Amino acid sequence: MPDIKIMALVGSLRAASVNRQIAELAADIAPDGVAVTVFDGLGELPFYNEDIDNEADVPAGVTALRAAAAEADAALVVTPEYNGSIPAVIKNAIDWLSRPFGNSALKGKPLAVIGGSLGRYGGVWAHDETRKSFGIAGPRVVEAIKLSVPLASLDGKHPREHAELTANIRDVVGKLAAEVS
Repeated sequence: MPDIKIMALVGSLRAASVNRQIAELAADIAPDGVAVTVFDGLGELPFYNEDIDNEADVPAGVTALRAAAAEADAALVVTPEYNGSIPAVIKNAIDWLSRPFGNSALKGKPLAVIGGSLGRYGGVWAHDETRKSFGIAGPRVVEAIKLSVPLASLDGKHPREHAELTANIRDVVGKLAAEVS
């Protein structure tokens, strides 16, 4: 049983997404004692609606997300950039995870944002916006952990085929795990 559990949220729903590959690689190469688990239910979450966020009506997908967040010691968000900003699926997850306000499942837990995108900056704008939104939502965003990968730099190969990127991802996971108190 791992000492530290990290929940990974992926901002692309596409099965062959490079960001999913990065999250899965993080899970595969996590340091000893650290388990990274990709939460796969973001596509099933309804848009946040306070009318259904109550004890009687909370959708099952939301309950699963909040339970995964509560079980985790930290969170790793791996996201692309869509039109210069956060993918809707990540923003929706932030909205669900921010409730109940002041007592969310990620409250005070360390969170890092990384990922890749087609632009030459690798999604920096989306990563910055994601950090900002999560910072308001309750987790302790670790601003020092950053990794934005321009997808053109991968030359169409899987992230694991790039030794430097693989080392950087392992470093990200190790640094995030070290933030768990």
